[in-house]
Amino acid sequence: MRRDSIFYKLFQQSPTLLFEFLTNRPINANAYRFDSVAVKEPKFEIDGVFLPPENEGAGVVYFCEVQFQKDEQLYERVFAESSLYFYRNRARFSDWQIVIIYPSRSIEQSDIHPHRTLLNGNQVHRVYLDELGDIRSLPLWVALMVLTTVEEEQAPEAAKYLLTRIPTRVNRAL
Repeated sequence: MRRDSIFYKLFQQSPTLLFEFLTNRPINANAYRFDSVAVKEPKFEIDGVFLPPENEGAGVVYFCEVQFQKDEQLYERVFAESSLYFYRNRARFSDWQIVIIYPSRSIEQSDIHPHRTLLNGNQVHRVYLDELGDIRSLPLWVALMVLTTVEEEQAPEAAKYLLTRIPTRVNRAL
């Protein structure tokens, strides 16, 4: 704890010290200022959290976000929510994954550069429903998700087709 205050004072007096550790210091490093901030936690709501079986020890937690409207801060929010949840429950999980479901690429956040490492790694999976293929060749439950993206004029026919693929016992329950 005492070390924190030493670094606080050092950085307060000379903010450029941080950049001594970096090979690619910003051109305007001398213009940076140091501040110590407390981040108040906003209310986060994660679309879906898929928890591993409790009787198998720490497992992988999966976060799911279904995004059908353009949100230019989606990745900032999703990564903040997931990281905070993982942080608060770290003892329960060995790893995390995020699955983001879009109707199409056009809905994705425009500026993804700040998140390039996560988005190009193997922990974040982006699914574009309109790129999964013909609804008739997809597994039934995936096809039902893709049905939400079908043009309004084609939706009734596609829905009728999918109803024919539902097993009889499930079809009777509907």
